[in-house]
Amino acid sequence: MRAPLRASLRLGRGRLVARDFARVRLEFGVEALSLDVADLGLGARWVSIAFKDENHGAFSRVELSAVAEGTDGPQGTSLSERAFGHGRFTWLGRLPAGTTSLRLAPMLGEPALSIAEFTVTVRSRLALVGRAALRRPVLTAKALFWRAVGKRVRSQHRLARALVPPGLTGYDTWVRHFDSLSEADRARIAAEVAQWRDPPLISVVMPVYDPGPKVLEEALRSVRDQLYPHWELCIADDASTDPAVPRLLARAASEDPRIRVERRPENGHIAAATNTALGLARGAYVAFMDHDDVLPAHALYEVGKAIRREPDLDLIYSDEDKIDATGRRFEPHFKGDWNPELLYGQNYLNHLTVVRRSLVEAVGGLRPGFEGSQDHDLLLRLSDRLDPARVRHLPVILYHWRTAIGSGTFSDAFLARAEAARLRALEELVARRGWPHRVERGPLGFNRLVRALPDPAPRVSVIIPTKDRAELLRVVLDGLLTGTDYPDIEVVVVDNGSTEPPALALLEEAAADPRVRVLSRPGPFNFSGLSNDGAAAASGPLLLFLNNDIEIAEPGWMTEMASIAVEPAVGAVGAKLSYPDGTLQHGGVVLGVGGVAGHSHPDIGPDDPGYFGRMVIAQEVSAVTGACLMMRREVFEAVGRFDAECLAVAFNDIDLCLRVRKAGYSVIWTPHAALTHHESKSRGKEDTPEKRARFEAEVATMTERWGPELRNDPYYNPNLARAKALFRLW
Repeated sequence: MRAPLRASLRLGRGRLVARDFARVRLEFGVEALSLDVADLGLGARWVSIAFKDENHGAFSRVELSAVAEGTDGPQGTSLSERAFGHGRFTWLGRLPAGTTSLRLAPMLGEPALSIAEFTVTVRSRLALVGRAALRRPVLTAKALFWRAVGKRVRSQHRLARALVPPGLTGYDTWVRHFDSLSEADRARIAAEVAQWRDPPLISVVMPVYDPGPKVLEEALRSVRDQLYPHWELCIADDASTDPAVPRLLARAASEDPRIRVERRPENGHIAAATNTALGLARGAYVAFMDHDDVLPAHALYEVGKAIRREPDLDLIYSDEDKIDATGRRFEPHFKGDWNPELLYGQNYLNHLTVVRRSLVEAVGGLRPGFEGSQDHDLLLRLSDRLDPARVRHLPVILYHWRTAIGSGTFSDAFLARAEAARLRALEELVARRGWPHRVERGPLGFNRLVRALPDPAPRVSVIIPTKDRAELLRVVLDGLLTGTDYPDIEVVVVDNGSTEPPALALLEEAAADPRVRVLSRPGPFNFSGLSNDGAAAASGPLLLFLNNDIEIAEPGWMTEMASIAVEPAVGAVGAKLSYPDGTLQHGGVVLGVGGVAGHSHPDIGPDDPGYFGRMVIAQEVSAVTGACLMMRREVFEAVGRFDAECLAVAFNDIDLCLRVRKAGYSVIWTPHAALTHHESKSRGKEDTPEKRARFEAEVATMTERWGPELRNDPYYNPNLARAKALFRLW
């Protein structure tokens, strides 16, 4: 914390500043700040909490929570704030009864707090109802109805939703509110950088070949206008034929000693030219930039700040967008954190990409012959040596990629050649690592890594909890036993007390197949307990937890999953699940969506590739659904199996996957194992008071156990909306 926090509390129309009442105590520490409000009577009252986060962006880097005394000691409740632009965030709602303090902590992965203002305002319930009625009258009426019949929690939830103001729309609006530096921002950054000791030198390397002079001049200007002054621009002119280009470069070098230019005697294409520029670099880190693109003014500052915070970083990359010939910004790419499985398929890192120079030199720089995918090839070779802990994604737009036709961008003109180079780069990675796998062209020209199964193939024990609904169970059993080409399958059907004659007859029929075992487990439905019992009875080293409402769509799905699950670094594997109409049901799980977690890309059409192709490429995710989840038995036992005590029905799969990741394993979702899911047809909906109470208890378990993780899914992006995982801003 660089400056004292300005905190205030408004009670009704009055205003009390922190120094005016001794009972408010601010505690500053490395990890958190606590505002003691025990004697102020804020518990069970409607309040608005507003604060300003000095870190620039569309999301708060602060976790706000209310701490209340409970029967088992202090209990924290996370308060999800809403962004209003220019670093300002607000939460409006009813604080838990018995609230004793308000806590501010850095979000997972953030080093410290940077809060400039903090205000608590007590609100009148009558005034809030009036405001809500103007915004959302139907929802407000429902809130009043539930209040009248004594359902206070339900009423409070609906009133809070009705009070949320309409969201912003459009990327242009987002840029104005969340990605436009004010003069105060610029002054703050300049003052901060001036105090840094031994700031890292960042070498921006730029190959140049016949760009339009205007766009080249704009690219150069964007580097010279950086708020972070400790850079050098290393340019290799790749024998440009336009005489205006070397004249422009010579003038820029004469005006700023930080700009260094070397003209190549002959055109060697982008890889050779980039290597020439690398040869000029003296900085510990190199940033790659094309000759017609633009860096925002704070780009190198954000990179330098990350390096100062973590001096051991080897690779830093950022979010990006595109600009057209008029400079209009569009099509932002908000990325996830380090995801090597996704990198096999596509180069999702560029741009802005910054790498430790010694590491680039150690792998031999860029390779001629991979033009069009030379950056992807470099990143795949770097990945052989990278420690994931030394890779950092900055969720900030730090690169504007020009898309004007005719600008000289190599891959625009040679897409087919670029795809071939990308495929060859992955083939060479497979060969370097001695893998028995093969590489093929996947959907939309992206790479696909097809893993080889061990010989002999390990047995897959399929565990299916079920009750009645013979028409569903018959479909999944037929698909497993006759429609799947995997060589060694065992099916363990865990019957939760079926009573319908068709179901009993089907279970008897299935048990006659030597590949099928039927366990009788009557009693209340407990997915975790049933699955644990099935796993204990299974004999295979690979366990596949499968719902009874799954329909097999193609024969090779299990081979795809098993070939990934056997890898030592992999802890769990999930499949692509679609509804019967072809729309997507499960594309991996995004944490924090809807409160705890939600499916990625819900309800997109069968031909929709998803956000930047994400739904056609295998990738690491935070969790996958237990409707179709495969893992090695040794991992399942090591992490403690499903939680049958606290998570009987909901979120047990999310909890299991989070424990898998905490143990150091990855969770992989693959679109190349595709099935149809008739979701929850056998179990039904959460439509009774008992089911709702159980569900709310399971939500509480997850938020208490995994609160920080739920707010910070590494494979999503904090700039994107979390009502649903639609990969949209709003």
